[in-house]
Amino acid sequence: MSGHVFQDEMRQVLDEVYRGRETVAVRDVYAQASARLHLTADMLAHLNEIPEGAYTRQEMVAAINRVILHRNEQDTLGLIDEPSRTE
Repeated sequence: MSGHVFQDEMRQVLDEVYRGRETVAVRDVYAQASARLHLTADMLAHLNEIPEGAYTRQEMVAAINRVILHRNEQDTLGLIDEPSRTE
């Protein structure tokens, strides 16, 4: 899977799971992500490395990026960037 596909899919998962919610449990993000056809079991394993608990979207993105960095996959997957939301 290309990094671009992974990043796009994860952003869509986060958009869906955080819609109308301030914090979300990792298991909720995992459940939503597991329904995505383009996320492989290896990609889902990234979420398993995040400690249980409730996270804001910004905290979740940072946690996913830490896993990517820990696995040294930043060159292949890239990091999830969040555009500034100035609405």
